Amino acid sequence: MRIVEFCVHLVKLPLKREIKHASHSRHHSANLLVRCRLADGTEGWGEGVPRPYVTGETPEGALDQMKSTPLIAQFDRDCRDWDDVVAVCERFEPAVHEDDPRKCRSNSLRCAVELSVLDAYGRLFGEPVAAVARRYAPADLLDPKPMVRYSGAVMAEGDVAERISALKMRVYGFRECKVKVGVAGADDRKRLARIRRWIGPRMDLRIDANESWDEAEAADRIEPLLPYGISAVEQPLAHEQLAAMPELRRRVPVPMMLDESLTSMVDAQTAVRLGACDLFNIRLSKCGGFLASLRLAAFARGAGIGYQLGCHPGESAILSAAGRHWACSVRDIRYLEGSYDRHVLRELLTREDITFGYGGRAPAISEPGLGVTVRPEVLDPLVATKQTYRLG
Repeated sequence: MRIVEFCVHLVKLPLKREIKHASHSRHHSANLLVRCRLADGTEGWGEGVPRPYVTGETPEGALDQMKSTPLIAQFDRDCRDWDDVVAVCERFEPAVHEDDPRKCRSNSLRCAVELSVLDAYGRLFGEPVAAVARRYAPADLLDPKPMVRYSGAVMAEGDVAERISALKMRVYGFRECKVKVGVAGADDRKRLARIRRWIGPRMDLRIDANESWDEAEAADRIEPLLPYGISAVEQPLAHEQLAAMPELRRRVPVPMMLDESLTSMVDAQTAVRLGACDLFNIRLSKCGGFLASLRLAAFARGAGIGYQLGCHPGESAILSAAGRHWACSVRDIRYLEGSYDRHVLRELLTREDITFGYGGRAPAISEPGLGVTVRPEVLDPLVATKQTYRLG
């Protein structure tokens, strides 16, 4: 069965409230949605979230890349099984119009197209996308499970909103919480003291600085937060100061995680060579898709680096479902983020609500493909630009 059409949608998903951290704030999320259609009419959907301050990608730039890519040449193949499908996905090489030494400037488009292909063929084969992990990932990376637990997050929202978020996580039985820090004008020590008091002493509490500190100040910023029992510090320095991370790790006795500095295998190899971190934050869109993220997790495991599966705030259930399939397949995920759909989006894009439940618990998805169905009546009014590419 061949692919006969891709349709790329640039959509702006309205958020319930402003999402704010040290690098950016937004009231909506500009996402790429890709629909893949097979010769028999079977359709699949994929999603990517271009973030200029993470991978240098823009939504408009991703559309230009798709337009410049020789799709017929790359997807001209009849797929009979998952091996054929994976081979087709691996052949996809979006056009990149600028220098790309970190190999990340097409990651969101790559993710969206790949997921649409996996979703379409999963529906055709009658198997969930998790089946790809079982066939593709190394055996020592796999750990199929019927349920996973997501962690919560406290954004930089002000005292009242932070208190409500923290108390909700405590009441609803979460085990882990991430707090955004480093926002200009905020007193992180006082904030963390309040949040620790509200969430209680037993919850795992980690912080994410989103590149907000300079190498000269980072240790002094983190040390006053240590009494509140933080379990990890995510991206304390800008990527341009990555070489300073080994010294920061030496000075501060808390595991360090890379996010904005971990977008590709090039980044992963650089981080290991430098000794820059203890943990990777793998995100499907940021890291180039389901398959590339499996490779990064396998590489991390082999290098003795831990990893979490993160998400992009504002992603829809398409990307959330892909993350669920990934998380329910991979072992030793230190933290799990995502499936915030109903809590973040003003309206759900899919008929299925896969938002996590009590305590962050969420079941594996067993339906074919990604297991979610796009609602055209919700999608269509949100589309800013649409491009259709016919392959046959």
